[in-house]
Amino acid sequence: MSLHLHWFLPTSGDGRTIVERFHANRSLGPAAARDADIDYLALVARAAERLEFEGVLTPTGTWCEDAWLTTAALIRETTRLKFLVAFRPGVISPTLAAQMAGTYQRISGGRLLLNIVTGGDAVEQRRFGDWHDHDARYARTDEFLAILRGVWSGQPFTHHGEHLRVEGATMLAPPDPVPAVYFGGSSAAALPVAASHADVYLTWGEPPDQVAAKIAAVRELAERAGREVRFGIRLHTLSRDTSAQAWAQAQNLLDSLDEEQVRNAQRQLAASESVGQQRMVALHNGNASAGVRALEIYPNLWAGVGLVRGGAGTALVGSHTEVADRIEEYHALGIDEFILSGYPHLEEAYWFGEGVRPELARRGLLAPRLPLPLGG
Repeated sequence: MSLHLHWFLPTSGDGRTIVERFHANRSLGPAAARDADIDYLALVARAAERLEFEGVLTPTGTWCEDAWLTTAALIRETTRLKFLVAFRPGVISPTLAAQMAGTYQRISGGRLLLNIVTGGDAVEQRRFGDWHDHDARYARTDEFLAILRGVWSGQPFTHHGEHLRVEGATMLAPPDPVPAVYFGGSSAAALPVAASHADVYLTWGEPPDQVAAKIAAVRELAERAGREVRFGIRLHTLSRDTSAQAWAQAQNLLDSLDEEQVRNAQRQLAASESVGQQRMVALHNGNASAGVRALEIYPNLWAGVGLVRGGAGTALVGSHTEVADRIEEYHALGIDEFILSGYPHLEEAYWFGEGVRPELARRGLLAPRLPLPLGG
């Protein structure tokens, strides 16, 4: 199967550092230098489209712009780029989400994808009025996705569950096409939900052996449920013409941090209930002083981003060929979808799109390039 490449919209701001308001809660020294205004995000979106990324992930949370509204504003700025909209099922009605998805598909010409984020930070969940504990949040997500797909069936749908209840839920018209559902989670509570409902199971960028174990676990659960699930991975990238140039830039990113920034970020990340976040932290153990290559936890897989950034905390670092090698290695495990990003997102999109993508194409891993529409 051909690879599907996606990029990322930095809706909390962008810049030449890995310290973000989105993950740090406040500015810790040199944070985002580029505001996430619609003109800059349009530049990133149009670059992603020109460079043949299939879609862009837009995050959810307190410290970024709303993903639904931001991407809707970018529909007319692009022609075929898909928008992978992240949202939390605990803070929106499933029937309303189904209606929003239907409207989005009609006004965008079918360019919506959905990233379901159950949430692993109790403090932030309560900020949005959600007081469920970790496992209850996943149980509610299970019911939410059952209702969402039930409403999309086109027939009135009723569900009486422990966490959610709807009577005769329906909508004007089901979305066409029905958007693919992307879902991640590493806990025992999360994996059955992925197996039952996800079209694409997402993992953060762990070493290949850990990723392979996750794939096997979800695939087995999905087979028991009579379903097939595709697999994706969330990674940052830092590729250059030579490996030395790439690692020199990684060193620059590391040098831009100070001990207080790392301590503050690690204190916040340690409080997360997310098993996936705990696994990210375990990859580097807060070690920022041992040098850039000490944070290389697998060939070309660098854990330095996770020193100050929650969520995806690893980057593929190396020459364009080396980064392509690692992508091919993950693909051999069963990963078909790669959701990528880099700092700054505009420039790194071009480094990847003009450096790594042609190498993947030469290896026959990508579908043929499509011409941009006239005027694109």
